[in-house]
Amino acid sequence: MAADPIRIVEVDYSFEDFHYRTPIKFGGMALDRVTLLNTKCVIESRQGRTARGRGCMPLGNVWSFPSRRLSYEQTLGAMKQLASKIAQLTEDCTEQGHPIDLTWSLEHEYHRAASEIELAESIPPLCTLVVASPFDAALHDAYGKLHGLNCYHTYGPDFLPQDLGHYLGREFAGERLDQCLSVEPKPSMPLYHLVGALDPLEPEEVVQPVGDGLPETLGEWIHFNGLTHFKIKLNGEDLDWDVQRVCRVDRVCEAEQAKRGVSSWHYSLDFNEKCPSVTALLEFLHRLQERIPRGYERIAYIEQPTARDLEANRHNVMHEAARLRPVVIDESLLDLKSLQLAREMGYSGVALKACKGQTQSLLMAAAAHKYGMFLCVQDLTCPGASLIHSAGLAAHVLGVSAIEANSRQYVPAANRDWESRFPGIFHVQDGQMRTGQLTGLGLGAYPVE
Repeated sequence: MAADPIRIVEVDYSFEDFHYRTPIKFGGMALDRVTLLNTKCVIESRQGRTARGRGCMPLGNVWSFPSRRLSYEQTLGAMKQLASKIAQLTEDCTEQGHPIDLTWSLEHEYHRAASEIELAESIPPLCTLVVASPFDAALHDAYGKLHGLNCYHTYGPDFLPQDLGHYLGREFAGERLDQCLSVEPKPSMPLYHLVGALDPLEPEEVVQPVGDGLPETLGEWIHFNGLTHFKIKLNGEDLDWDVQRVCRVDRVCEAEQAKRGVSSWHYSLDFNEKCPSVTALLEFLHRLQERIPRGYERIAYIEQPTARDLEANRHNVMHEAARLRPVVIDESLLDLKSLQLAREMGYSGVALKACKGQTQSLLMAAAAHKYGMFLCVQDLTCPGASLIHSAGLAAHVLGVSAIEANSRQYVPAANRDWESRFPGIFHVQDGQMRTGQLTGLGLGAYPVE
């Protein structure tokens, strides 16, 4: 099947609000709600065929637009205003090509539009990527449906004639995007469960039960979902608390996994950029190794421990820490330039996120794959269609071994309409998501309209 360049005909969007069943702490703030940005687009091929696509992503303003001067409502309002501008820019696009070509040509316009919104603080580039991501997703979804294929069948040379050098420069000449992807999803993948800073580990910590039938403690979650992978949120600014927290999590896991007869499980550590220096990180790791040597060995990787502005913090090189465990960039990853700088500073891995866009995630996966870096796919408490999108990314990028997903913990109400359609994704029983079922047309979440 030959490539059939498309143009964008129509774009629409809407918002949807949900409250969390229990708060999640991020950047010192207890977050108790989420706003989803839902998008629709219509595309047309040169042959006159049309298709409709959809996208969805949480507007994670606390994560993508942290601010000491602007309130939650103000940063969320700015993202909603930017969504309107991005919708219009996307609909007005006159380019033709593959969705990757269209988003690649539009991205600088999105950032320009963000810079024109008048605020006490500029909208960060990361925030712009989050707002643009469901529009990009809708394009990929529509393109797959136009060709009657899951979108991961449309990244080879038959559909995407340009090599990676066209997008990423001379160093990537001759490299193909599909070299870092599998056409079919992995049959199943372990689920990373979030252990938030506010989450009770043991029954005596449950001060006010939610009482909705879902687990209340870490031990209960382990048995409820058969968990083997745990992402532990840490403070970063309180070394004693962080060491104690990991030790306590490990103690609970030891006890509960012994009851289940499970001998192997894994941790990822997330400091939310609050670690003051690489020296503090190294001290934390050494203390952990002394206190719980078996727990220390269970650490699979460390998420971006220090500030996201790499240029302003070039002294925080990660070479020594990365020799102990993979250290991945997350918030810092905005483009190839930021990836290359992180690599120069000793980061050994990359965290891909659907909320930064399907196009960008695929291109950064290809770059990281060429550089031989550790790869993981992380969450933004993605529910519903956005979780299908994120899980699909994890299931198709070569080298990614697990899925991070926590909407079932914090916002299960947003998943209810999806549970019967994708039981293997939304009902986890043995610590595994059944990603083999993610073979639908487009991004696989929405039926053909």
